[in-house]
Amino acid sequence: MIKKIFAALIVVTFVVGGLAGVKVLQIRTLIAFGKSYQPPAEVVSTAVVKADQWRETLSAIGSIAAVQGTHLAAEVPGTVAEIHFTSGAVVAAGTVLLRLDTSMEAAQLRALEAQVAWAQTNLARYRNLRSDQTVSPAEFDQAETDLKQKQANADALRATLDKKVIRAPFAGRLGIRQVNLGEYVDAGKPLVSLQSLAPVYADFSLPQQELARLATGLPVRVTTDTYPDQEFAGTLTAINPDLDVATRSVRLQATCANEKELLRPGMFARVQVLLPDTRQALVIPVTAVLSAPFGDSVYVVESATNHSGGLVVRQQFVRLGEAQGDFVTVLNGLQAGERVVTSGVFKLRHGMAVEESREPAPSLQSRPDPADS
Repeated sequence: MIKKIFAALIVVTFVVGGLAGVKVLQIRTLIAFGKSYQPPAEVVSTAVVKADQWRETLSAIGSIAAVQGTHLAAEVPGTVAEIHFTSGAVVAAGTVLLRLDTSMEAAQLRALEAQVAWAQTNLARYRNLRSDQTVSPAEFDQAETDLKQKQANADALRATLDKKVIRAPFAGRLGIRQVNLGEYVDAGKPLVSLQSLAPVYADFSLPQQELARLATGLPVRVTTDTYPDQEFAGTLTAINPDLDVATRSVRLQATCANEKELLRPGMFARVQVLLPDTRQALVIPVTAVLSAPFGDSVYVVESATNHSGGLVVRQQFVRLGEAQGDFVTVLNGLQAGERVVTSGVFKLRHGMAVEESREPAPSLQSRPDPADS
């Protein structure tokens, strides 16, 4: 009996030992395979780091303002009798937009004009009597003064009547009407906005350190979030003579033609002043930059060091400068002639094998200029 149990234990020991040996062999095989496994190369697009002549620019945030713009309001109170415009219409200077009721003032003016006529007749009579020494100089002067007072009263009422006719002070585009026919309006109540949209101003500020590089007449480029793919050309037309004591910045004003009236007053804008100086700079596409909280980096394509003949990427931290269009300058971290990855940088890691794509890369421009702009 004891021999049978001992024999069974020996058999079980051999079976367990055999299974353990098989598992150890499998694990060792998997470890060796993992060490020798090379993932397939990632297909990427690349670009060469170029040394190029770079035109310096000064960038700022600003807003669009009308060369001429106002909210038309009534100078005197009254009831709206006539409306001669529609919201959004384009009007010429001097166009009658609105009339307030003038029936009472018109009647008063007729009475004053009658008084003026009587004063003129009375003065003519006094003048004839004065030549005959029939009236005293004081009576003649009183008649002359009375005529002037009545004429002044009539002129004042005519001015009031004229103020009840609202005209466009300059040519431009009207906004939304804010008054209705028959409505009583107080003095100063806004009636409608009038804005001249061609040309327009771009108001912005720059630090005082840049003041020496600025001069009127420099070309300016304006972009907005409303038209992200379109640039508006302009000219720097005014530099404020004093600086803001709080920010130590100088206010600037550029003028844009805005023939299509796409830029509107109050619109947020990004402004670039193009300086006449150029300098040598290293340039790469902006798509090659991987931004992170700890810094900007790019992936440089190099030959593998394991004699496989393939390509690998090296993550290189860089310090960037100005950006224009599809390109950005590199202040340090790269050298001219190196190749950097321009697409798929988010799926790469240092030392990963890559393969350059044979598909044509999209055209890159320092000043994108879409056909519809």
